[in-house]
Amino acid sequence: MKEILIGADHAGFRMKESLKKYLAGLNIRVKDYGTNSEESTDYPPIAGKLARDVARGKEGILICGSGIGMSIAANKIHGVRAAVCHNEFTAQVAKEHNHANVLCLGARDINEKTAKKIVKKWLKTAPSTEERHKRRVNEISDLEC
Repeated sequence: MKEILIGADHAGFRMKESLKKYLAGLNIRVKDYGTNSEESTDYPPIAGKLARDVARGKEGILICGSGIGMSIAANKIHGVRAAVCHNEFTAQVAKEHNHANVLCLGARDINEKTAKKIVKKWLKTAPSTEERHKRRVNEISDLEC
């Protein structure tokens, strides 16, 4: 059974809970990194913990108000390619061309219906094996400190 890691701050809590049910309905195991309420919380620790596990070969979804803060924090971890996606096209390209292993969503930017479509597209998309995309992903990895 496929496993997806998921985490959110207070702004993304409701969307996270909705996506957990959606993923379970797709027969995907979900590991929840929090938060567990809408009480204000800082997102960097959540993003960091999830991203460290993604760097060990997993895939994850992070949700905050815009998706941007989570993506910036997650991308600090070596081996993580986190992308904020707003629609199915950006989800497909993030995974296919850039081999994104963390999908970041903005709960104040998109609704739950759109989020589910984005997640579905991202999950169904495979990283490209085309040489140009592999080369570019390797070039990105070479930039990591």
